[in-house]
Amino acid sequence: MIDVQSQKDFRNIDIKKVGVKNIKYPVIVLDRDKGTQIVNATINMYVNLPHHFKGTHMSRFIEALNEFKGQINIKTFRPILEKTRQKLHAQSAHMGIDFAYFLEKTAPVSKAKSLMEYRCMFCGESNAEKSDFLVGVMVPVTTVCPCSREISRYGAHNQRSMVTTKVRFRKFFWIEDLIKIVEDSASGELYSLLKRADEKYVTEKAYENPKFVEDVVRSIAVKLNKDDNFTWYCIEAENFESIHNHSAYACVEKG
Repeated sequence: MIDVQSQKDFRNIDIKKVGVKNIKYPVIVLDRDKGTQIVNATINMYVNLPHHFKGTHMSRFIEALNEFKGQINIKTFRPILEKTRQKLHAQSAHMGIDFAYFLEKTAPVSKAKSLMEYRCMFCGESNAEKSDFLVGVMVPVTTVCPCSREISRYGAHNQRSMVTTKVRFRKFFWIEDLIKIVEDSASGELYSLLKRADEKYVTEKAYENPKFVEDVVRSIAVKLNKDDNFTWYCIEAENFESIHNHSAYACVEKG
């Protein structure tokens, strides 16, 4: 059969990334309390394509992934990239894994237990000279506006916020620890289940700890700067404002 993808292309244009997106696949993630957690992940895989090739072989991405079936995790991330490069005869390979990670949380007063969802991501690339890998978490929190609290006779406006933190690191760390750093840097954390006594507690706690979106990203940065394991980070916070028809946003990046 004719291999159309391997035919010559004469437009002289390199393609930086070509591949497959939105692969649904089970991934094993380390869980500090339970050992491991099997998550349903969405995976994107790409390679570079030199200008003289017409196309790439899309099926080979899935073949490379299937060789690591049941073993897809942080430790096998780089080997998967190398296998992808080999199978597709590429100079560089890229992969991104996005998944929902669940932690059991205990309400502060009633001690009611529930599962809280966090979006997490692994992302990396590899070529003949070097490899790169980073981990990210998306943590929903609550923030109370310091300005609103200062100028209002009654209460202060608050809102749910989403904080996305991506890090490069030297050695293993727990996802749970990064989530806690983010939650401790906001006005308050979120829970799936709260009773009335819990609602009173978290509302008053947040009111006593107002934070601008700028405060949140800076607080996280200060904590990460104290740990030399983290060689790089990018922290983004978005407040879904309750009294404006827009969001407030801040970003800080190391290096």
